[in-house]
Amino acid sequence: MCDEIGCGADFSHMPPIEIPDADRRAFLAGVAALPLAAVLFDPTLAAAAADGLEEVSVTLSGGQTVKASLAMPAKTPAPAVVLIHEWWGLNDQIKAVAAEYAKQGYVALAVDLYGGGVGTNRDEAMSLMKGLDPAVATETMVVWVDWLKNNDKTTGKVGTVGWCFGGGWSLNTSLATPVDATVIYYGNVAKTADQLASLQSPVLGHFGTLDKNINEEMVGGFEKAMADAGKAGQLTVHWYEANHAFANPSGARYDAEDAALAWTRTLEFLKANLS
Repeated sequence: MCDEIGCGADFSHMPPIEIPDADRRAFLAGVAALPLAAVLFDPTLAAAAADGLEEVSVTLSGGQTVKASLAMPAKTPAPAVVLIHEWWGLNDQIKAVAAEYAKQGYVALAVDLYGGGVGTNRDEAMSLMKGLDPAVATETMVVWVDWLKNNDKTTGKVGTVGWCFGGGWSLNTSLATPVDATVIYYGNVAKTADQLASLQSPVLGHFGTLDKNINEEMVGGFEKAMADAGKAGQLTVHWYEANHAFANPSGARYDAEDAALAWTRTLEFLKANLS
């Protein structure tokens, strides 16, 4: 759930970068060596990192083709992570994050829940988010998780990671199909105990105390619902003195220290549950 301020900046309207073929390999190697925050902050670097991913597709039960961007680690088979975009859509930033997860040793799949749509301003992003068909989105996520579990490049273990809009869908995915780890960055977690009954994975949540929408009341309700469902031991919540979208380097509310801490905690959580 994003507010009227949004989930950070979007650079999808920027023109594509032009890199001579002779310099391309060296340039991409340089991008890969940069810290993730630096890559995400610069649209040119994010686009370069995103360009190294492979587009893959699957077909839903109704015949609809859905696409995602795949980043492979140096060594396989490896555990997998499904990355779910913010309300902007599958932009270069999320693809660059997938590239970073691949550097960390994961098969990283950045899914597209908007059918190719990417918001270039907040009104467009809101329209895309409101136009989402939850049934189609749920099937899309289930199909992609199954695709990863049965891919010979993975170990069969799959985790979900999402931010903002995608944070809510990280949880939704874990309720719809068994996964091994669920990571939520300031996503909608308004669920009842009955809705949480199907949850099998441990859950890691990152939330900001200054977030007016994904706030302490909502997260507290989530903690209670998890306890009522007998799953309190599966939930770890971390609070940061930060606002919504604090982990997005392109936004005005980015908090470098908290983003780095959340990133470290996420990697530790995924290693513990996907290894």
